[in-house]
Amino acid sequence: MLHPIFSVLVAKPELVMEHVAGYASLMREEASSVGKEVAKRAVAWGVTLFSALVFLILAGVAVMLAAIQDQFHWAFVLVPAIPLALALVGFSAARKPLPEKAFTELKAQLDADAQALRAIGARS
Repeated sequence: MLHPIFSVLVAKPELVMEHVAGYASLMREEASSVGKEVAKRAVAWGVTLFSALVFLILAGVAVMLAAIQDQFHWAFVLVPAIPLALALVGFSAARKPLPEKAFTELKAQLDADAQALRAIGARS
């Protein structure tokens, strides 16, 4: 005979559509939370790369200016150190791993539905 899920599909398709809509909503919620983390990491990588570029430019200028000066100025070290520090902060933020629990609620719901279908299939 037919699996009980097919009789539900034929008799009450609106229940199945509500269930699928619930899955879509759950997927959208969890993807938006993971998407925010990915966006934060992308911004952190952008800050890291931009700051590293500014550091290289300022360090080069400091070396050239120090070469023509007779005396040492702390500004030759401090000015390039600021974007270097910002690059290091951005790098540490960009290297954070994504949350381990991404899509766990969706996985749990899929497992629960699979167990319910196995139980229904075993009864018939």
